[in-house]
Parts: sequence; structure tokens; C-alpha cells
Amino acid sequence: MCTQHNIFAFTSLFYYPFTTSSSSVQSSSTPPSQSQSIVKTVCSLVCDSYYQQSHMRMSNPSRLLHLNMDADSLTHEQAIAVAASLANEAGSMVALSFFNWVIGFSKFRHFMRLYIVCSSSLIGNGNYEKAHEVLRSMVEIFAEIGKLKEAIDIVIEMHNQGLVPSTRTLNWVIKVSGEMGLVEYAEQVLEEMCVRGVCLDSASYRLMVIAYCKIGNILEADRWLSVMLEKGFVLDNATFTLIIQAFCEKGFTSRASWYFYKIGNMGLKPNLINFTSMIEGLCKRGSIKQAFEMLEEMVGKGWKPNVYTHTALIDGLCKKGWTEKAFRLFLKLVRSENHKPNVLTYTAMINGYCRDGKLNRAEMLFQRMKEQGLVPNTNTYTTLIDGHCKAGDFDRAYELMNIMNNEGFIPNIFTYNAVVDGLCKKGRVQEAYKLLKNGFRHGLKADKVTYTILICEHCKQADTNQALVLFNKMVKSGIQADIYSYTTLIASFSRQKRMRESEMFFEEAVRIGLVPTKETYTSMICGYCREGNMNLAIKFFHRMSDHSCAPDCITYGALISGLCKASKLEEAHGLYDTMVEKGLVPCEVTRVTLAYEYCKIDDCGSAMAVLERLERKLWIRTANTLIRKLSSERKVGMAALFFHKLLDMDHQVNRVTLAAFMTACYESNKYALVSDMTARIYKKNHLAGQVNK
Repeated sequence: MCTQHNIFAFTSLFYYPFTTSSSSVQSSSTPPSQSQSIVKTVCSLVCDSYYQQSHMRMSNPSRLLHLNMDADSLTHEQAIAVAASLANEAGSMVALSFFNWVIGFSKFRHFMRLYIVCSSSLIGNGNYEKAHEVLRSMVEIFAEIGKLKEAIDIVIEMHNQGLVPSTRTLNWVIKVSGEMGLVEYAEQVLEEMCVRGVCLDSASYRLMVIAYCKIGNILEADRWLSVMLEKGFVLDNATFTLIIQAFCEKGFTSRASWYFYKIGNMGLKPNLINFTSMIEGLCKRGSIKQAFEMLEEMVGKGWKPNVYTHTALIDGLCKKGWTEKAFRLFLKLVRSENHKPNVLTYTAMINGYCRDGKLNRAEMLFQRMKEQGLVPNTNTYTTLIDGHCKAGDFDRAYELMNIMNNEGFIPNIFTYNAVVDGLCKKGRVQEAYKLLKNGFRHGLKADKVTYTILICEHCKQADTNQALVLFNKMVKSGIQADIYSYTTLIASFSRQKRMRESEMFFEEAVRIGLVPTKETYTSMICGYCREGNMNLAIKFFHRMSDHSCAPDCITYGALISGLCKASKLEEAHGLYDTMVEKGLVPCEVTRVTLAYEYCKIDDCGSAMAVLERLERKLWIRTANTLIRKLSSERKVGMAALFFHKLLDMDHQVNRVTLAAFMTACYESNKYALVSDMTARIYKKNHLAGQVNK
């Protein structure tokens, strides 16, 4: 603990120009005797006001004073002198009352030295709690002007000057930093204060969890929450609700469910809002069955679902494609006495019909909604516009945009994105650009989705140069590209066998912290297979596990095709078997490609082995395709072997396959094969006819 002399020695460092305000200049020209007289007068006024209020009623000692004077008549130096003098002569409470009064004026609100002197004076009086109160005010007020870090530096320096560390002040710092999005900085301050002896309490952990949830960093929120629960701290209901909503919104529904029951078992009983948040999260994930099970559990615990609960279920059912089930639930709300559908409910139902292409029903609900006195919002209009654009009815889409404008709802970037996406998919790219330019003239700003739509369209047209221009423009405008944008470019370059560019974008995406998806890796693997670089294709195939990506039938198919072209049939067959063992169904191209490569080297047994693990329908379809392919290559002997096997499996002969086989036999002068096959088919049909009799 430092001495009072040391504290005021520290304070004196700040007595000289910390600000260049005009009042500081004024103070230097004021005669010392006159300035001292003003200080004494103000001190007297403060004391009179303070003790008069104390005499009249008991109240908060740190209350605001009502002084009959103009704060503008005080200079900064005089205000500092008053605070120090009051603390020294009248006591901490009087000094604190003056402090709270004077910072109510903009002239002194952001005068750092006033906070330092006042808190130092209170430390000198041994009143550490009130010193912390001053510092907490400083942290909050200076955060308003972007000087939070400077304020926190002063708090830490005050610890060096004898201020006892306070958990409450630390929590205040975390709260203000979190509200500004400076969560990592808050964590650094927390570590520094822990070293200085501050003990974290339940609020400390809760504030860190809240801060990370608000910026969407669920992994860090999960880390803090886990430690909090391990230490036996229990959440309040508001934070519990925030956690469930944040985790579900970011796709961590399973983890949210785990906390839902974990925290419930610790004594905090879920309420209607908590249950509804979980139901909404499960619906967004597509786990409709689990959502209804949660609904049953909620009802079993005495909570009745409200309109928001039903809206979440309706939205989930619609997104799953179960629109009629959603409509039955919607009608239940319509007939309800207590919970009528709101704008969100109607919008969810309209969205469901738009997804199904049932625009007439969507329009009917839209009109019904307005008849009920509900005002459609921008999201409602955008949903209906998107539906008409997907159906190719741009006249109605433009009409709805005009109605929006007339009713005071300005189409936002989401509305424009819906129309632009529809136009691009219909090949009307120039019209899409014209629409966007018109929006930009009215203050519209492109977002990530806008750029992604246009980048994707140019990539489809193999115009990677224009796609790159848009990508760079997006990045320069401060929009962080997501993995989908990177994957779109990687796939486009891969299709053009420009693997150097694909590699560059892949590594850049990883470097900036994006996680490659299954589609990203598959695009890279396909590109390497196209250019015959199987070593790198296999390398990327094995790298998929680094990012928890599981290859699908397309990934396996691309690699198997590449290995076949490189005449590495054993490796290709090994991958094929692995794929089947994992429960993946090889696509027809993969099946035929591998079997055909064995047929090319007259290895009929291996070709048959490729097909033998398929179910009957897939086997028949693959055999028909393979026979036609072999026939086109005049490999009629091998085709005949598969044809005979096909006749054992299928009662009906595919006429296209038969025609292709017979044509190849005649052109190859293999008349005996035709005769044998015809005789067998006739015999098969004759026996089938007798069985039918």
C-alpha cells in the first residue's frame, strides 16, 4: 500500500496540460488569489447544499447537488481544486457529490484529470469503494468518445497507487468493453486484474459469456460457460435465454440442448421463452420431430405455447417442405381465442407456399393478412417477391416493389437480392445490374449476398476475370468473403484447370480463418483429377479430415474417375469398396466408369465385382448403361456376358439396350451372338407367358 504522499505525487503528473481547451488557457491568466477565492466560494456552496439536503431528509450521499451557480464560470483547474479541497476538508461524500454534479456538464464530462484527482483524493481518505465508483463512471463516460482503453489504463495505474482491486469494477470494465465489441481486450484486462488479486465471481463469467454471444463467437462463449458451470455458478434466466438463442442461431443446437438440460438440472427451471427458443433452434436445424417432442415436454411442465412458439413450428415445417402440416397448425391459431397469427406467422406461411411454388395460395394469405388489419412488413414483401422471382413472374415482383414504396416500406438489400438472384438465374444479368444501379442511386449498399450472387453468375459463364473484379471490390468495401464465395471461385478455376489460382484461394481462405467445406475440397480434388495430378488429389482427399469434412459420393466419384484415367484400377476399386462400406451409394457414372475400365482390360470378373454389391434396381440400371457403352465401342463379347447376366436379373428387356447390342453385333459380324441372345429372350418370354397362364 502506497502512502498518501505518493498518491498525490502521481496525481500531480496530470495537473499539467492534459487538454487544450480554452478554459485551461483561461485558468493560466486568472490571478492565484482570485482563483483561490472562487474555489473557497464553491466549496462553501457545495457544503451548504449538501448539509441542507442531509438535514431535510436522509438520501444517497453521492446524490446530485442543486447549486445556484453556472458551471461555465468554473475553470478546469478550479474544478479539480474544489474536488481535492472538499475531499481533504469536508470528507469523501461531499467531494463525491460535487464530482457527480460537475460531470453532468459537457465542459467537464470528458476532463480526465478531474476523475484522477477525485479518485486519488478518495484513495487518500481510505474510501476505496467511492474511488471505484468514480473510476467506473470514468470507464463508461470515456467509452462514449472511444477512449475506453485510456480510461482502463488509469484504473490499472490507480491500483499501482494503492487502490484495492475490485471485482465490481472489473465486471464494469467487462460489461462496457463487451457492449463495444472489444471482448478480446476485456479478456486481457481480466487476466491483468486477476494477477493483481481480483477474484472472479458469477457476474464476471456471465458477462464474458454474454459478450462472446453478442459477437457470435460461440466457441469462446462455450469455453467461459463451461468453466462457469464447473465452478458451481448458476445463470440467471435472461442470460440463459440469450445463450439458447445465440447457440441455436449459429447452428450449435445440440450444444444448446445440452446446456438446456444441464442448467435445468442445476436448479434454473426453463420458462416459456427458453422452451420457445429451443423449439425455434431445432426447427431451424430441421429437427422437426425433436421440436415437437420439446413442445410436448413444455406443455407437460405447465407452459402453454404462444403465437411465437407456433410460428417457430410453422416456419420449421415450411422449410422442411411440409407445408400442409404447417397450414393445419396455422388454422389452429386462426381458430384460437387467445393466440391469433401475427405478421411473423403469416410471413412464415407465405414463405412456405412460395417455396412450394404455390403462389396463388401465398397471394391469398397475403390479402387475408391485410384484411385482418395486419400490416405486412419489409420481410413479408421480400418473401413474396422472392417467390414470384423464382417462378419467373418479374412483373408481379416489380409491382410488389412499387406497392412497398407507396406504403412507406423501402425495399432493402434483401429485396433487391431476391430479384437480382431471380434475374440472374433466368439469364437476365444486364437487367439485374440495371436494377442494382437504380438501387445504389437511392442509397442502397451491396452486401455479401449481392456480391456472391453476381460472382456465382459470372463463374457459371466462365467469366472468372469479372468474378475476380467483383470479389476484390467486395473485400475492398470491407465485406469479409465467406467460404461459399471462395468455394465458388475455386470451383470455377478448377473447371478451367487453373489449379494455381484454386490453390491460392484455398490457402487464403484457410489463412484468414475460414473452414473449407466438403464442396471446397471436392472442387479442388476434381480440378487435380482433370489435369491428371493424382498425388495432389489424394493429398487433398486426406486433408479433408483436418477440417472435419466427410467425403460424399461426388468426392469419391471424382477421385475414382481420376484414378481410372490414370490406370490405377486397384486404388480406384479400393476407394469404391470403402465408399460402399460407409453406406454411400456410388452414382451411375462412377459405377459404369470403374466397371468399364476393367472391361477394357478384359477383366470381366472384377467388372462384375464392382456391381455385385448394388441393390437390384441399381444393378439393372448400371448393367443397361454398361452394355450400351460396350456396344458403342464394339466390345460385343464383353457386352454379351453382361447381357446374359442382366437377363437373369430382369424379366423385361430394355429395348434401347437390345437395339444397341444387336446393331453392334451386326456391324462386327457377330451374328451368332445375336442368334443366341434372341433365342434366349424368346425362351424367357415364352416361359413367362406360360407362368402368366
